[in-house]
Amino acid sequence: MGSKLSGPGGQGGKTIEQNADINVTPFVDIMLVLLIIFMVAAPLATVSIRLDLPPATPPDPADKPKEPVYITIQETGSIFIAEQATTLETLIPDVCAALGGGNPGCKEERVFVRAQPEVKYDQFMEVMNALQEQGFYKVGLLNEDIE
Repeated sequence: MGSKLSGPGGQGGKTIEQNADINVTPFVDIMLVLLIIFMVAAPLATVSIRLDLPPATPPDPADKPKEPVYITIQETGSIFIAEQATTLETLIPDVCAALGGGNPGCKEERVFVRAQPEVKYDQFMEVMNALQEQGFYKVGLLNEDIE
């Protein structure tokens, strides 16, 4: 806070009153110093890592991606793979059949599980546990918006 002497028109020029203006000079000085510090330090903070990536090749147009397998759990507890009904006991063979027959690598494929909003948590976890016990670790969960 500074003081301000009044001009020639005020009470003989000897009146002192307080000045409420902010002195911004020190603030500007500090901001300029910080700006210089950041400008010098920013290039030093970048770290470069050398990556040897293979060249990008477009996919073969003859190769079509596989359709994903959806396991649907309904409120009644019934389980469906696509449109086919199944049970917990036959879930794993039915999933492998839907993924492409008796392929021994069927457990490496991604499977999606979706459940109706009214499905109990234990019903959902029975399906998830059955999949994980048999080696299906690439399981995606789907959520559908309720309107």
